[in-house]
Amino acid sequence: MDPIGLQLGTKNLWSSLVRLLSKDTEWLNSKMKFFLPNTDLDSRNEASDPEQRIILQLRKLYVEGLATWQSFIHCVCMELVVPLDLEVLLLSTWGCEDGLTSQLGAEEKSRRESQLHHGEDWSCRGRKGVVKLAKKYLQLLRTSALQRYGSRIPGSGQPHAFRQAYVPPILRRATATLDTQGGVIMGNPRVEDGTDVSISDLFNTRTNKGPKVTILLGKAGMGKTTLAHRLCQKWAEGHLDCFQALFLFEFRQLNLITRFLTLPQLLFDLCLSPESDPDAVFQYLKENADQVLLIFDGLDEALHMDPEDPDGPGPVLTLFSGLCHGTLLPGCWVLATSRPGKLPACLPSEAAVVHMLGFDGPRVEEYVNCFFSTQPSREGALGELQTNGRLRSLCAVPALCQVACLCLHHLLPDHAPGQSAALLSTMTQLYMQMVMALSPRGHLPTTSLLGLGEVALRNLETGKVTFYARDIPPPLMAFGATHSLLTSFWICTDPGHQQTGYAFTHFSLQEFLAALHLMASPKVDEDLLTQHVTLNSRWVLRTGPKAKPDLSDHLPTFLAGLASCTCRPFLSHLAQRGEDWVGTKQAVVMQALKKLATRKLTGPKVVELLHCVDETQEPELASLTAQSLPCQLPFHNFPLTYTDLAVLTSILEHREAPIHLDFEGCTLEPHCPEALVGCGQIENLSFKSRKCGDAFAEALSRSLPTMGRLKMLGLVGSKITARGISHLVKALPLCPQLEEVSFQDNQLDDQVVLNIVEVLPYLPRLRKLDLSGNSICVTTLLCLTKVAVTCPTISMLQARKADLIFFLSPPTEATAELQRDPDLQESDGQRKEAQGRSLSSGTLEGSIKCQLQVHDAETLIALLREGPHLEEVDLSGNQLEDEGCRLMAEAVSELHITRKLDLSDNGLSAAGVHCVLRGVCACRTLAELHISLLHKTVVFMFAQDPEQQEGPQNRAEFLDSLMLQMPSELPLSSRRMRLTHCGLQAKHLEQLCKALGGSCHLDHLHLDLSGNALGDEGAARLAQLLPGLGALQSLNLSENGLSLDAVLGFARYFSTLQWVFHLDISFERQCILLRGDKTVRGIWTTGSLPDLPAAAEFSGFRRHCIPRSLCLSECPLEPLTLTHLCATLEECPGPLELQLSCEVLSDQSLETLLHCLPRLPQLSLLQLSQTGLSPRSPFLLADIFSLCPRVKKVDLRSLHHATLHFRSNEEQEGVCLSAGLEGQSVSGCLPRCYLGSLDLSHNNASQESALCLVETLSSCPRVREASVNLGSEQSFQIHFSKEDQAGKTLRLSEIAAFCPEHVSRLAAVGARQPRCQLGPPGKAAQLHVGYHSLLSISETQQQLRVQLEFPRQEENPEAVALRLAHCDLGTHHSLLVRQLMETCARLQQLSLSQVNLCEDDDASSLVLRSLLLSLSELKKFRLTSSRVSTKGLTHLASGLGHCHHLEELEWSNTEFDEEGTKALMRALEEKWTLKKLELSHLLLNGSTLALLTHGLSHMTLLQSLRLNRNSIGDVDCRHISEALRAATSLEELDLSYNQIGDAGVRYLATILPRLPELRKIDLSANSISPAGGVKLAESLALCRRLEELMLGCNDLGDRTALELARELPQHLRVLHLPSSHLGPNGALSLVQALDGSPYMEEISLAENNLAEGVLHFCKGLPLLRRIDLVSCKIDNQTAKLLISSFTLCPALEVILLSWNLLGDEAAAELAQVLPRMGRLKRVDLEKNQITARGAWLLAEGLAQGSSVQVIRLWNNHIPCNMAQCLQSQEPRLDFAFFDNQSQAPWGT
Repeated sequence: MDPIGLQLGTKNLWSSLVRLLSKDTEWLNSKMKFFLPNTDLDSRNEASDPEQRIILQLRKLYVEGLATWQSFIHCVCMELVVPLDLEVLLLSTWGCEDGLTSQLGAEEKSRRESQLHHGEDWSCRGRKGVVKLAKKYLQLLRTSALQRYGSRIPGSGQPHAFRQAYVPPILRRATATLDTQGGVIMGNPRVEDGTDVSISDLFNTRTNKGPKVTILLGKAGMGKTTLAHRLCQKWAEGHLDCFQALFLFEFRQLNLITRFLTLPQLLFDLCLSPESDPDAVFQYLKENADQVLLIFDGLDEALHMDPEDPDGPGPVLTLFSGLCHGTLLPGCWVLATSRPGKLPACLPSEAAVVHMLGFDGPRVEEYVNCFFSTQPSREGALGELQTNGRLRSLCAVPALCQVACLCLHHLLPDHAPGQSAALLSTMTQLYMQMVMALSPRGHLPTTSLLGLGEVALRNLETGKVTFYARDIPPPLMAFGATHSLLTSFWICTDPGHQQTGYAFTHFSLQEFLAALHLMASPKVDEDLLTQHVTLNSRWVLRTGPKAKPDLSDHLPTFLAGLASCTCRPFLSHLAQRGEDWVGTKQAVVMQALKKLATRKLTGPKVVELLHCVDETQEPELASLTAQSLPCQLPFHNFPLTYTDLAVLTSILEHREAPIHLDFEGCTLEPHCPEALVGCGQIENLSFKSRKCGDAFAEALSRSLPTMGRLKMLGLVGSKITARGISHLVKALPLCPQLEEVSFQDNQLDDQVVLNIVEVLPYLPRLRKLDLSGNSICVTTLLCLTKVAVTCPTISMLQARKADLIFFLSPPTEATAELQRDPDLQESDGQRKEAQGRSLSSGTLEGSIKCQLQVHDAETLIALLREGPHLEEVDLSGNQLEDEGCRLMAEAVSELHITRKLDLSDNGLSAAGVHCVLRGVCACRTLAELHISLLHKTVVFMFAQDPEQQEGPQNRAEFLDSLMLQMPSELPLSSRRMRLTHCGLQAKHLEQLCKALGGSCHLDHLHLDLSGNALGDEGAARLAQLLPGLGALQSLNLSENGLSLDAVLGFARYFSTLQWVFHLDISFERQCILLRGDKTVRGIWTTGSLPDLPAAAEFSGFRRHCIPRSLCLSECPLEPLTLTHLCATLEECPGPLELQLSCEVLSDQSLETLLHCLPRLPQLSLLQLSQTGLSPRSPFLLADIFSLCPRVKKVDLRSLHHATLHFRSNEEQEGVCLSAGLEGQSVSGCLPRCYLGSLDLSHNNASQESALCLVETLSSCPRVREASVNLGSEQSFQIHFSKEDQAGKTLRLSEIAAFCPEHVSRLAAVGARQPRCQLGPPGKAAQLHVGYHSLLSISETQQQLRVQLEFPRQEENPEAVALRLAHCDLGTHHSLLVRQLMETCARLQQLSLSQVNLCEDDDASSLVLRSLLLSLSELKKFRLTSSRVSTKGLTHLASGLGHCHHLEELEWSNTEFDEEGTKALMRALEEKWTLKKLELSHLLLNGSTLALLTHGLSHMTLLQSLRLNRNSIGDVDCRHISEALRAATSLEELDLSYNQIGDAGVRYLATILPRLPELRKIDLSANSISPAGGVKLAESLALCRRLEELMLGCNDLGDRTALELARELPQHLRVLHLPSSHLGPNGALSLVQALDGSPYMEEISLAENNLAEGVLHFCKGLPLLRRIDLVSCKIDNQTAKLLISSFTLCPALEVILLSWNLLGDEAAAELAQVLPRMGRLKRVDLEKNQITARGAWLLAEGLAQGSSVQVIRLWNNHIPCNMAQCLQSQEPRLDFAFFDNQSQAPWGT
């Protein structure tokens, strides 16, 4: 027909369209189901004539709306073979409405409304009628569902089985309840993986009553929605006959409903409406609610709002809450699907939770078999999966498995075997191939894809997952419908009104299309693209009515996949752009991923990042990500799939360092561990979850042998049974590298535990096996004990409450010996014996609180007797009682226990104590027994057999114990019996002593009976029994209720018991301790263990005669008590030291004590400490010289501390009194005083006292020195000589400001002293009277040293030096200055430090100018750290201009402005006699430097020039160098901390050889490079007299060092090159050049790299005093030879080796040379790698007679408690951060 004829009317067009569609009615039916989802194609109301049927269907489509009609027409033209003229006509008449179609549309609308409300005018009457009506409705509901799922027709180009294949995923039921507070179920539920949960099992609740709610959780793509529809289909087919009605709702559709709904409206408006009487039908559903199932799909997409009244209209989520809690339709069944994460709080806590875990291998294979209909295609697809592990891991996600099958269906016919899977290695490539497969004609519709991608992105950004026909252009709608990219459904927005909604077939498809738009659309810029490259940690509960669902789970992953190089051609074709343009966008994504890879992320975000990186297939990015992962990588409380772990394994293949993986509370699929096969980077692998069961363990057992670096395996808190453990037990021997295995809290039974222990011999490196938290009986525990005792590798078994842990020592490590000093090595036999003990020794810390009885003790004894040596056995917390403890005590000598046996908390009674004592007395190795019934303590400590402790092995054994034990557990040097808090009374003592009498080691016994109830009767009885026990080491009787008489009676023990040397008594605290001469301090208060063994040998102390001492504190000292005490002590052998302390000692008691002293000839010391004395006590003490001529010194520090020293001769050394005496009263006594010294410190002396002292000195011929400090020191001391002194010294410091009257009195004193000149006194003043005087004037309390020197010539008494410090020379000191001008006319030195010459007070500078004008002979002038104004500098310069004899001038640390600096520079004019000039910290610019260089050019006598920190540059250095050409006498040049650089160095290098007298040069920190350093070294070689060279903090490098080493100055004494970028070669060359130098005194090479350089001296440096090698990366090997060569430097005093890599080997070498270093004072070893062993060796080296004062060991690998122990034995070892400068030198 002619096209023009077709346009005659629309009837012809309709006829043509009807004829076209009649050729393919199946296609028309499929489009009807797409555009009108609820249309009943088999309704009897439809016309029987096929043509009329097509017309009716077209009418429905047209009435649906213009957008739907246009989309349909596009589908017709796109999918069917339409003649061109008809296609043009159809497309040109879109939207054209004529009267006929309009009328038909109106009729259709009226008919549909009449159907929706049909039957509303009548109702069923009676029960039977209601049931009949309801049954009819239910049948229609089932028929509708059957039609919906039974008429599914595959889309064009798809295999028929595409939608029919269904394989149920893995379902696992969780046994924990929901958290109703937060709705969180992450990590809490426990998943059992023993059997799968079938579909029918989903509705088996644990309770018969209450809500029947099931929550189905699964990640995106797991098939939740598919399962929901599958349930509907099964119900429609009659398989779920337990339910009469099933309603399916999708939250993505429900979110579009904005109006309020009732439950009937939810059921009937959104699903199928009853034909009549909906109220009756709803009533029937309520009555049969237990047979009603409501499925809510996509709970995670629900928009949350505040709950309303569930009975009234409300939001859909409120209706859902009412259904779950049973307030609506009580008894009904509810199934909700959701992604895992945070769920709404409306869910009941008793809801059943089922996890959907995807596909395992068999399910993937089953799905492939269902998908492909022919055998060849099945085999081909399965073959591709078998050869491609990445594709196989992707198929673990059901949605991806479906996509993969579709792609394989498309690719297999055209590709060789193996090539198809290669194109499907990532999720992105799967979707990309799927899109290409949906193009049946081989043409990629780029415009439609990009347009659909734009729609997808727009809806993602707005949070829309559903949309209407108006939201998408018709051509795109047709494209999506044609290629099954879109799905449709009915949405009931209002009663009686329905619309067709559309959505993408899956969320991930929408995300993929959005990613395509972002990558290929020119509308998207780089910033927008970067914004979408983000990581989502988890889904968060959305709140509020405007909340939008977050659907971008995979969008970043797809973007990453599209950034792969393999996708570039596809994107280039899609974008119609070049590959360079696509590459730019891909680079943006890659850059964003690189930034994310270096961030610290949480576990979920790490997984998302790994997916993104894996999608890119970029090895460089994968390597960056793998290396950036932390060493400890935790995954806590979120679900993980097989695909997640497969991606993790893939990324870890690019990592070199080992990694620790910790999975806790994560939902894991049973086959997940198989994804870790071959992951060699895993070092620690831990799973802690009830979700892991036997199937999980079986899969793990297949993976473990493939992890070659695995050292730690943990499977904690799981549901493993014997079946699962059996698989792991078989796999463990295949992992010989394992070091730790943990099966905690797995509810394992006895046999399973025994089976696990049997595998121990097959794990040679195992160190720990943890079986805690499993239920085992006592019998099994004893069996395990036998295993622990007999197994040579088990070092400890710990069974404490729920703990059951084996600690093992691998044989290869157990036989390793500690490196010792050669003279500490054992003999061969001893070494073999120790090695055998080490191999067989073990610690049995077991059976704690395991209800062991007496008969169990017998079993244990039998085991321990037969077993090897054990180090520790802990049986505390059981029920052995007296009999069991007795048995253990009697057998203890046969049990081979080397260190500790603990029987605490075993029910031991007081009657059983003696039995235990008798049982252990014969044990030769017992070191300590501690029994405390109050604290339920019974502990035996053992030492080695005494026969094994003889010989040179002692120190080696001590060293081993020092390394392996805690300080509180150090080996004991003697036996200790501690029977504390046992309720012992006097009647028990005889039996106790009889039990102790069986011991053959009482001479080494420490007996502790503290905390008992002995009383005075017990003390008396004990006095009778003690002589029979022999010589004890100590006896502690504290807290025994003793009276004062009984306590004082212990003083008799000095004469009756020869072993008692010390008696310490604190009466108020009831602390009483009797000690011999080898006990440690504080034992009676702390009960601590004694000192280290062989202490005398260790410390190097020489044994002296130890005096006996009595310390009596907190005791009322009445006269009668003191008389009784002294009478008791008269028979005590001497020497005797008596220390008394009480709150107040009365004068009467003091007199009584002093009168008793002559009766104690053996007394050597009497000390009254912390004792209150009266003001009269100093005078009483002064009389002691006449009462007791033996007193040589009385030291009265205060009225609370007094000490009397006694000796045998009559000579009096002096007396020190301090009791509130005033200086005025003492001054009158000085002329008559014949004492050696008088100390009146801390007596609140005043200014007047100091002045009186000064005025009295002239009348005191024997006074040689007096010192007064009225500041914080509060000292007032006067020293006398035996003969008259012509010269006297007076020091006055920190005295308040003198008033004019005081100044006059001081001046008068000066007038009377012919050799004394006075300076102005300030707040702090010091005055020396004599030839050398010191004067300090300061207005602050800072301590400043100031010296005033006078000439020695008798005929020239005038002062030559004056220093004014920290003073303000104001007008009020004019009198003082005038005196100075008159007195110091010939002053030669003037120093001003921190003085104030401010601009506001011109008087100060004028006074100083006047002073300078009068000092014509001034030779030295200093101005430092002062405040000086410009005018003050002008006055100062004017005054200095008249000082024509100046030789030394210093202006430093004082800020001047430019004018002031110029004024000072001008003062240098004509100062040609200067020998020393220092201008440090003075800013010199162009003009001031010009003045300086002009002056320097005329200073021919200059010897020292210091210009450090003056900001001198290279040009300035050039001018200075030129000016110094005339300074041929220059000896010192200091230009340090400037910026002269290489250019400046070149200028200096030209003039240095022309300075013949140059001895010192300092160019530190001047930015000198190797080039400049070489030039300087060449010049310095010509400086023959150079003695000190300082070039540190420059980038000199080895080139400079090598040049210096070629020809060092012969007389060089000091070489400082710290931080000079020297390497081993340069440093070695310098050391070799210096070796043998007879002048070298100091060497500093700190902060250089001397690694692997072997520094040492062959010839030695005889005068070397100090060597600094701090932070030089020196290790043990480098240090050994260097330290040994220190013996060739006999004058060495300081060795600095801090911040290096020195270990015990270097410490051992240093310990050997210490005794040979006679002058060595200090060794710094801070921040090294020395352990306690190395420190012990150093201490031993010190003990051999070294003169070293301190060895600094801060921040080494030494525990604090070990450091304290070592320092207590050797105080010269300093472990503190700050240097203890106050520590006295050794031996002083």
